[in-house]
Amino acid sequence: MRLTPESVADEYRWVRDRADVIVPLVNRVRADLGDRFDTDVDEVTVEGYRREVAVVFADGDLAVNVAAFVGLLRDLDVKGDYPGFVADELLGRQLAGMIAGNQPLGLLGEATFHYADVMVHHEPDAEAAGVDDLDAALAAGFQTRLPGWDWTESESPFSVAQARE
Repeated sequence: MRLTPESVADEYRWVRDRADVIVPLVNRVRADLGDRFDTDVDEVTVEGYRREVAVVFADGDLAVNVAAFVGLLRDLDVKGDYPGFVADELLGRQLAGMIAGNQPLGLLGEATFHYADVMVHHEPDAEAAGVDDLDAALAAGFQTRLPGWDWTESESPFSVAQARE
């Protein structure tokens, strides 16, 4: 794999254009997690997803790494899939955390990857085996970094700055 500004831009367009697959998966994950945690979570729109994809890829250092993981997962295929599942799981989990952001969101994105991954399975031979993990990673990472969870919408009560007041 060779990464150039042009290949990173190609991966950006692929991720942006995958909205028709990723946004419904994000909303499915959010609805299910909202039910499990007894909270309302805002849905994500195609426009909101695409805006956030642009934010991720506007950071060149982040963009080149996200593009590398996306490219690897798009091409990763192992005959019978199962023998290669460790590689695509590891790449998917790391990609979800990378997209989600700094801690604690990174870890939450990684954990959510596994949750989203059980919701995604593409037919064998339809796409490379890594694409289902890629879709789960994109959904987990973007659903974590996008607004809509009440607990991320307010100041933390644990902020030292607030404790000093």
